[in-house]
Amino acid sequence: MRQNPAETLRRVLPKIREVLHVAGVEMQLTAAVSFLTVLQEESVSIHTYSHSFLHIILQNLEHRDAGVSNAWLETLLAVIEALPKETIRHEILNPLVSKAQLSQTLQSRLVTCKIMGKLATKLEALIIKREILPLVKSLCQDVEYEVRTCMCRQLEHIAQGIGTELTKTVVLPELVELARDEGSSVRLAAFETLVNLLDMFDADDRSQTVLPLVKSFCEKSFKADESILVSLSFNLGKLCNGLYGIFTPEQHLRFLEFYKKLSTLGLQQENGHNDNQLQLQTLELEKKYILVRKNCAYNFPAMIVFVDPKNFHLELYSIFFCLCHDPEVSVRYTMAISFYEVAKLLNSGVYTIHKELVTLLQDESLEVLDALVGHLPEILELMTNGGENSGSESKLLSIPDLIPALTTAEQRAATSLKWRTHEKLLQKYACLPHIISSDQIYYRFLHRMLTIILTNNVLPVQKAAARTLCVYLRYNRKQEQRHEVIQKLIEQLGQGKSYWNRLRFLDTCEFIMELFSKSFFCKYFFLPVLELTHDPVANVRMKLCYMLPKVKSTLKIPTDKHLLQQLELCIRKLLCQEKDKDVLTIVKRTVLELDISVDAFQKRFYESDLLDQEKERQEHLLLEMEQLENGKQQNEERSANINDKMFEKKRRDSKTSSVLAKSITLSVPGSSSGTSAGKEDKKSKLVRSQSFNTQALHPKYSNIDKCPNKSSATGYTSSVSAMGKSCMLSFSDDSFQTHSVGNSGNTTFPSSSSRNLFTSTDQKNNGNRESQSRKMSIKNRKSNS
Repeated sequence: MRQNPAETLRRVLPKIREVLHVAGVEMQLTAAVSFLTVLQEESVSIHTYSHSFLHIILQNLEHRDAGVSNAWLETLLAVIEALPKETIRHEILNPLVSKAQLSQTLQSRLVTCKIMGKLATKLEALIIKREILPLVKSLCQDVEYEVRTCMCRQLEHIAQGIGTELTKTVVLPELVELARDEGSSVRLAAFETLVNLLDMFDADDRSQTVLPLVKSFCEKSFKADESILVSLSFNLGKLCNGLYGIFTPEQHLRFLEFYKKLSTLGLQQENGHNDNQLQLQTLELEKKYILVRKNCAYNFPAMIVFVDPKNFHLELYSIFFCLCHDPEVSVRYTMAISFYEVAKLLNSGVYTIHKELVTLLQDESLEVLDALVGHLPEILELMTNGGENSGSESKLLSIPDLIPALTTAEQRAATSLKWRTHEKLLQKYACLPHIISSDQIYYRFLHRMLTIILTNNVLPVQKAAARTLCVYLRYNRKQEQRHEVIQKLIEQLGQGKSYWNRLRFLDTCEFIMELFSKSFFCKYFFLPVLELTHDPVANVRMKLCYMLPKVKSTLKIPTDKHLLQQLELCIRKLLCQEKDKDVLTIVKRTVLELDISVDAFQKRFYESDLLDQEKERQEHLLLEMEQLENGKQQNEERSANINDKMFEKKRRDSKTSSVLAKSITLSVPGSSSGTSAGKEDKKSKLVRSQSFNTQALHPKYSNIDKCPNKSSATGYTSSVSAMGKSCMLSFSDDSFQTHSVGNSGNTTFPSSSSRNLFTSTDQKNNGNRESQSRKMSIKNRKSNS
């Protein structure tokens, strides 16, 4: 048909028609596929096709083998989509009237049902009402439940063809009757069709007809009609949201409780007998319950809409927890797939499901992890910036246990044989600079990426790790850390002993050129790349030669003229000294792409590159931000040190004042406890005196000796010394003399910086003490005289 359609139709097709009458199953299936291929490739016009092939297709529709019949039916349905309406009416619709009779075979009536469903989407509503609807009613009342089931599933297409009014008067009564059919498969088909047609029914139909049917299905699903349980769990989300407007609060609560019951179905079962038949039944029932819980996981986002996201924590969080911790992998897998939808719906309340995210990241099944990783960047973005009402405290608290979960997930993927999951995970981890801090990435993820590049044996995984490492380096905010990583890349990869590592270095350089500015690449990687032109392994030199045009495009003339000279020198050496013929061929081919002439180079590449300028601007911005942060941190540390020293000085001064007051009190004759107290005070004052003398003050206060408060402090010192001497003259007891000497020695502060730190309050107190000491000395002199 592709080469000579006219001769094929004239000479080959008649032979095929003769053979198909007696052909076996394989030939019948091949013929059906070939006829469909001819239609899809449009080897002939649709008119020629219908004239030549349509009759053969219709003749083989009623083949006794169900597989062959379905293959020809699929071809016919595809042909109906392309045929003109007149051809459909005359060639297909008219013969259907006879094939829909009870006298026809079961297979013929089943085929008729499916054809009518397809015709309803192609013909006008008037023709459907006049010619197709009578056949539909007849087949809905067929004696065979298979026919009733098949026709019931086509009612959705027929309803779309005839419109809302006829659906309400013709299709809905048929569905209500089929929903009460004795055959469970018929009831199931009626229920699913009813759910799919909810949008075509008005509020009255939903409340008076559909809702009572749905309630009866729910009541019977646990008792007499478990066959509908799986379908009910699958369609419950669509059902609840479709009927939301007509629910009373009681009905709303009832359907929510029904969903909760389905979500935990089969998790708590009583121990049965050990009978084999009973065990077999229990196994089948358990499989059905697992499917029900999986469907509940599938419908979870719809149920959040049903209860309103604001009520999630109160109404659905417990179910969400159970589904994320379900013992079956398929249930957790479905929850992992729908996790992003749940996070989007919760918006500002997304922090409430953080623990479940950590749980799924640490799941023992890599299938669950693979399902979750698909939308991991979006999920993490929502977790850290999820809405206005989610406070920063909850988001900051959520980060610490998230990071170990991410590292654990990567390590588990690395130790498995599913390298595609590992590759996908590493690619998605490139989002982390937007989620967590630069230091956290540096200490927990960046070095891990370098280790993967050096040790992993799977090339796609190594490349994914290399690109993610470059992204981390791009957003790293500390120049010292960036230099360390660059140095490791050059030493461990570019100068590594294994040629495989040197190849990965070139891969990494390609990512550097993609993500960084041209000036960054030229500054750190241009020369290390050129050094590989002398590599002993031909494959490394070959890969480098392929990269040379890209490498040259990073140069800016005349700024990088010296680098251009180095590049020219390396190319000349390769042309003159290269011994490997494959490398030499690539070098010669590359030279044609390279324009070594400086003038031509300037003409092509000296023009401003907006994208490169933006990258360079961002890199300078990172450096400026780092300098600002360092300056801010130094200022904070400086002010904190000053505040600490001020506080310590005040505390020590207050202690000193209190000790002086005690020493005066202890000078009264007849005191019995003076000896022991004096020794302890002497020790503390000696230690405090040493700390005052060795105290280091911030440079800001280095000129503190010039402060005018010096005189007042000196006056205070002399008064205290005089007071100490007067106390020594007053008492002859050794213990009191020791105590007084300690006071006088300790209160003479030699450090000018310490003197300046006394407050005005302290000065007032000092004045009072000075007057007291003078009065005491006068009294002592009078008594002595």
